[in-house]
Amino acid sequence: MNGRMETVSGAVQAAMEVTLRGCDELLVQEEWLDKLARSEASGQPLRIKLGLDPTAPDLHLGHTVVLNKMRQLQDLGHTVIFLIGDFTAMIGDPSGRNNTRPPLTREQIAQNATTYFEQAAMVLDRERTEIRYNSEWSDPLGARGMIELAARYTVARMMERDDFSKRFKAGIPISVHEFLYPLMQGYDSVALRSDIELGGTDQKFNLLVGRELQREYGQEPQCILTMPLLEGLDGVEKMSKSKGNYVGITDAPAEMFGKLMSISDELMWRYYELLSFRSLDEIIVLRRACDEGSNPRDAKVALGIEIVTRFHDRAAAEAAHAEFDARFREGAMPEEMPEFILGGAPLALVQVLKQAGLAPSTSEAYRNIDQGGVRIDGSRVSDRALQLGAGTYVMQVGKRRFARVILA
Repeated sequence: MNGRMETVSGAVQAAMEVTLRGCDELLVQEEWLDKLARSEASGQPLRIKLGLDPTAPDLHLGHTVVLNKMRQLQDLGHTVIFLIGDFTAMIGDPSGRNNTRPPLTREQIAQNATTYFEQAAMVLDRERTEIRYNSEWSDPLGARGMIELAARYTVARMMERDDFSKRFKAGIPISVHEFLYPLMQGYDSVALRSDIELGGTDQKFNLLVGRELQREYGQEPQCILTMPLLEGLDGVEKMSKSKGNYVGITDAPAEMFGKLMSISDELMWRYYELLSFRSLDEIIVLRRACDEGSNPRDAKVALGIEIVTRFHDRAAAEAAHAEFDARFREGAMPEEMPEFILGGAPLALVQVLKQAGLAPSTSEAYRNIDQGGVRIDGSRVSDRALQLGAGTYVMQVGKRRFARVILA
């Protein structure tokens, strides 16, 4: 590969470096290099595909890892195709599942899809992005077309998929419709004639199916670029809204900044690598300075300001920084916080925390109380069984989650 790199232009070498930054795997590197060289020689942009199923209404920073890579390739002059999987979402992606994923209704999908591109456009260049829906070619396939497509892939190959094989060996049911998901995602690549498809590491099998189906249909197979799954704020599990360890790209500036300041110093460098638009050389200099005695908090502030600026603006980022300093250095409460009006007084504290969005579950609410992380009107609360009567309360969980609760 190194010898091959020496024979291509500096622009192609630079494009390869952009492609590889932060990625988990690029298959097949030689083929991608050839595609880049051919594109440069012909002036014909390559077709970069990313498909997302609208399974939830909002995107978080974990989604932007792959969106950032799309934007980097877009800035090199290539065509970005943002594919909304309105058809595949009705099947349900079995990736990483140990049971059948409940399919979504058309109404749920349509509702979620309305916000997907609007949020993705906060990273991608809206004017240079091709938006497609895979129902365009999947719905017209019909039963006959679906059978013909299924005939191009074997059950043996499908069972090479890790989550399918584990479920089969454990006696956990696998629905036949789940086999259709990777086939339909792969057929998207045929319909779009993609040159490279991006996805998280959990999507590798689906991306490979697309590559094989393109061969079946007489097309040049796409390359595959997988990006790491971003760890959430806990630094352990992947970022997920259901786990409560996420930073939403539509979060308010102060909330976004506060969440980023809560990550560990070690996780911060992972976020720099996968989320920051700074050059790798700049990040190396920052990390070296911290290793030599600089306060990592300063680097974390810089990261927080960069991310908040990207999704809001510089003024909002600076204001969030100032509010954070006031709140945590001087003990001040935020001037603005979400407000909830709840009925049923007296109401158990754990229920108040859940209904005000300060704890995702009863067990998490109990854990926060036991660890001394819950305050009411500035005073720490340790009584799990506390009942709150009618009134107005400022609720705080941890250092950065606040809500004003009016209980009636």
